[in-house]
Amino acid sequence: MSTLYEELSRVSTYEYSEEEVREFEALHEEIRALKKQRNAVIVAHNYYRPEILKVADFVGDSLELALMAQKVRDADVIEFCGVNFMAETAKIVNPSKTVLLPNLMAGCQLADSAPAEDLAAKIDELKKQYDDLAVVSYVNTTAAVKALSDIIVTSANAAKVVRSLDSRNILFVPDRNLARHVADQVPDKNIIPWEGFCYVHQQITPEEIAKIRATDPELEILVHPECRPDVAKLADAVLSTSGMVRYAKERPASRFLVVTECGLSDRLAMEVPDKTFLKGCKLCAFMKVTTLEDVRDSLLYMRYEIDVPEDVRVPAERALQRMFDATE
Repeated sequence: MSTLYEELSRVSTYEYSEEEVREFEALHEEIRALKKQRNAVIVAHNYYRPEILKVADFVGDSLELALMAQKVRDADVIEFCGVNFMAETAKIVNPSKTVLLPNLMAGCQLADSAPAEDLAAKIDELKKQYDDLAVVSYVNTTAAVKALSDIIVTSANAAKVVRSLDSRNILFVPDRNLARHVADQVPDKNIIPWEGFCYVHQQITPEEIAKIRATDPELEILVHPECRPDVAKLADAVLSTSGMVRYAKERPASRFLVVTECGLSDRLAMEVPDKTFLKGCKLCAFMKVTTLEDVRDSLLYMRYEIDVPEDVRVPAERALQRMFDATE
């Protein structure tokens, strides 16, 4: 069996010393003891640091984690190793649980690009033009934005959900690249994109991807739909993070270029060690700000608790439930 140092050295975007990894192992023991003491579960997003993924009970994308946490009925505490809007979503669907975010600096530039007050004004403006307007919000939004929405989508189900709506005119919030990806798949709808984007995915250029492809023509290229359209055109498959994990596990190919935040390549390298995952990726400062010490201290001091007021939580949960109903 490989040591934790050998495993992290093989899979991680970061370089760790053996002393650092020994510290991780000690922190893992502390965290496991605190989980038991607090009757807690730890859920971690695909993009988190691998030393945090190793101590998580569940690893996945934001919605998968909220739903996984919802199913752990006996736990009192959910420690959400993600960014703020993800912890809010966990609280929306788990109102009786204590939800902790280990580091308050773990925000999201994409979610912040659509303030609720600006969305409310835009909805009022567009409803004067389109009487059938439906507000479709990506799960990567704040609770307040979800509360203003008719329905929520993920990157995996966005086209299916939009196709299911009676409305022809769709305000799609907040990611313009995902909106255009949906518009390509559902051409009979009028998709009105909010002009937000994920700065991590927007940085990835077609020139970078083409250069890697030229040196290794047998690669299968997996691209996240938050990437620019000219990057998505180079893909063998445009997939959500959960879709990329399934695709890589199921396909016979042995070499993949994973075009999203670098943490997903770390997860895939851990879970599918017999395949190679090249990194056509960038790092998200918000995802990487949380440390293993933050995870420990959050359980130790029961910080930082996420609260969603009921007048926001209830309509936000309704919009999420509509998505679940549309994708059953």
